[in-house]
Amino acid sequence: MSIAVTGASGQLGRAVVESLLSRSVAASEIVGLVRQPAKAADLVERGIDLRVADYAEPQTLSAALAGVDRLLLVSGSEMGKRVEQHTNVIDAAKAAGVGFIAYTSVLRAEESPLILAAEHKATEAVLVQSGVEYALLRNGWYWENYTNGLAGTVERGVLAGSAGNGRVAGAARLDYADAAAVVLTTDGHDGKVYELGGDERLTYAGLAAEISKVAGKEVVYQDLPQAEYAKVLEQAGLPAGYAHVLADSDAGIAAGALDVDTGDLQKLIGRSSTPVAEVFRAALA
Repeated sequence: MSIAVTGASGQLGRAVVESLLSRSVAASEIVGLVRQPAKAADLVERGIDLRVADYAEPQTLSAALAGVDRLLLVSGSEMGKRVEQHTNVIDAAKAAGVGFIAYTSVLRAEESPLILAAEHKATEAVLVQSGVEYALLRNGWYWENYTNGLAGTVERGVLAGSAGNGRVAGAARLDYADAAAVVLTTDGHDGKVYELGGDERLTYAGLAAEISKVAGKEVVYQDLPQAEYAKVLEQAGLPAGYAHVLADSDAGIAAGALDVDTGDLQKLIGRSSTPVAEVFRAALA
C-alpha cells in the first residue's frame, strides 16, 4: 500500500510521516508531497518517496499522486485560496485512482462560527461529493498555537486574549498526527467524521496557570474585547488580516467553538492526549 502525505515538510505533515514510520509502515510505502524538496531532503535519505506537489499548480498533482492508495490532505495555509487548492488535490486524487482521502478540518466545521471554518466546510463538501472514500479529521486547537512568543508572555507575566471563560480542548500536534496515522493505516474509517480534542479543557485563565507552573513565574490572563485584542496583535507585528482571524478565533472559543468531549482523539490513538504542560515546557526549554 502506498500512503501519501501532503505538506510532508511542514510541522503536521512531517509529524504524520514520523508516526507512520513508528507504526512499522515501510519508508518505501510512504510518499511525501512537498512544494520545496530541499526542505525535506532528510526524508529522501530515509527512503521516503518525495514528490513535488503544489496545491495551486494542478499540473504537478497528477504525477505526484500516481500509484497512491491512501492520501492525507493537510489543509493549506493560504486563506482565501484553500477551497480552490484543496479541490485541485481532490480532483487529481480521484483521477489518479486514490482510494481514500483523510482531510484535516476544524471542529464542527459545518456549524462553527470561526472565520477559519468556512473554507474547511466548503472543502468537506467537495470531498464528500467527489465519490472518493474519505474521513474528516476535525482537529481542535493545537497547544502549540500558544507557544509562539511564549517566552515573552512569561516575561510580561500576562497572557492576553479575548476568549472570556470559554474552554479549549487542545492537544499537541503529535496527538493529531498520531490520529491521522491511525486512520491511514487501519480499516473502518470510510465516511467517518472525527471531532478531535484533548483531555484538558482549559480556559485561558487555566492556560495562564499552566504557564505559571512550568515557568516558575506568575502569569495572569488579561481578557480584552475582540477588537482591542486584534489591535494588540497588530502592534505585535502580525498582519491586520491575520490578527483579525486570531481575535475571531478567540471569540469563537468564548462561544464554545473549540471545546469538545467526544473522546474521538483518545479512541484513535489509544491513550490520553499530551498534557499542555509538556508542550509549554518543551517550548521554554
